[in-house]
Amino acid sequence: MINNNDLIINGIIGFIIGDALGVPLEFKERNSYEKVIDMVGYGTYNLPKGYWSDDSSMLIATIKSIIDKNGIDYVDIMNNYMKWAYENEFTPNNKAFDIGNTTSKALRNYYYKDEFKICENPLNCGVDDINDNGNGSLMRILPISYYCYYKKLNDDEIYDLVKNISSLTHKHNISILGCFIYSLFAIKLLSGEEKKNAYKYIREYDYSKYFDKEIINYYTKIIDKDISKEKIDNINSSGYVVSTLESIIWCFMNNNSYYNCVIEAINLGNDTDTIGALVGGLSGIYYKNIPKEWLNELMRKDYLINLCEKFRKCLK
Repeated sequence: MINNNDLIINGIIGFIIGDALGVPLEFKERNSYEKVIDMVGYGTYNLPKGYWSDDSSMLIATIKSIIDKNGIDYVDIMNNYMKWAYENEFTPNNKAFDIGNTTSKALRNYYYKDEFKICENPLNCGVDDINDNGNGSLMRILPISYYCYYKKLNDDEIYDLVKNISSLTHKHNISILGCFIYSLFAIKLLSGEEKKNAYKYIREYDYSKYFDKEIINYYTKIIDKDISKEKIDNINSSGYVVSTLESIIWCFMNNNSYYNCVIEAINLGNDTDTIGALVGGLSGIYYKNIPKEWLNELMRKDYLINLCEKFRKCLK
């Protein structure tokens, strides 16, 4: 059982369940499969139901570091990502899978830091190329949103922390801005804001304090327009960070329960695990009421709940 009033457990577990719901459908084109309305297994990776992917593994690795160091330690976070990728830690079945290309490049840079002096500082390991803007840093930014909220960081501190966490793997400003928008949205929801007001806030926010107009314009569907009013055919659910964030906000704004949000997300097709996870995080915070049967089917459920409880103690 989880407490419906626990923002940390509901958001983190909501994220991991959304991931597990999407794993069997990843890479499948929209409308190429019968609509999924429950947790299923096998599919893309031939894994039983309740298994999470790289999204949750990197989220867990980030949380574990914050707990162990009682704060933010970039070296320790990066070391945890290495333990996941190369030693299979933070996984549901002692086997890492589905590691994104940009994340792999950054981890290789870190692995060879002593030999080639590529990135002795882990903040220099991330890839800063316009073609390396997948959703690999967005997928693990939710714990940072919690940290910013509970530590009462100001806007400059939030931006600096989000930028640094993203830059461990994804240094390009398109990725950093996507992480920043998601974090601001999550922080508003954590504060108890109605979702329409939270969305209004991120649309009206002055991003020019930190980003130039060229970068901001990539997110015009979210900021300048109302993404919730787009037709589903105009929602691209690929792994490109901009498209992922558009899909997340579209699903979240157009549904009225945790169940409906994540079911909508995974039936968009393509990058279903990441979109399901990130929608699940926001929906867990806002709607709560995660189906108990999904929680019971989640791999390593007790481990995950215990991790959330330690995270709560660390933040408060």
